[in-house]
Amino acid sequence: MTNLDLREPLPLLQTEDSSCGCCAPHTTSVPTTPATGTRDSTVTAFAVTGMTCGHCVIAVTEEISAMPGVTDVTVDLAPGATSTVRVTSTAGITGEQIASALDEAGDYHLAATD
Repeated sequence: MTNLDLREPLPLLQTEDSSCGCCAPHTTSVPTTPATGTRDSTVTAFAVTGMTCGHCVIAVTEEISAMPGVTDVTVDLAPGATSTVRVTSTAGITGEQIASALDEAGDYHLAATD
């Protein structure tokens, strides 16, 4: 019997600190919160740094989804850059709440604004 491994190893995206946001050391950040919404819910977009992979998306989505009033979380992943996280909630979600959830999820931070 032949042992043939056809799997290709996938390289990690190289970032400034060459680590994934879920494993990297903690730093500080500044929140951004442009909001839109309907009568029953509000969608707020947050610019988030430190996300490099699908695991990062899952960690952030799970942590934010656990917040009271959150009904949906979507992530537009930009590996190694600034990703957009959209949070739909029945109550307003603040940047401070998101920053706390991001900290719990790993080394993810709200991007600094101009």
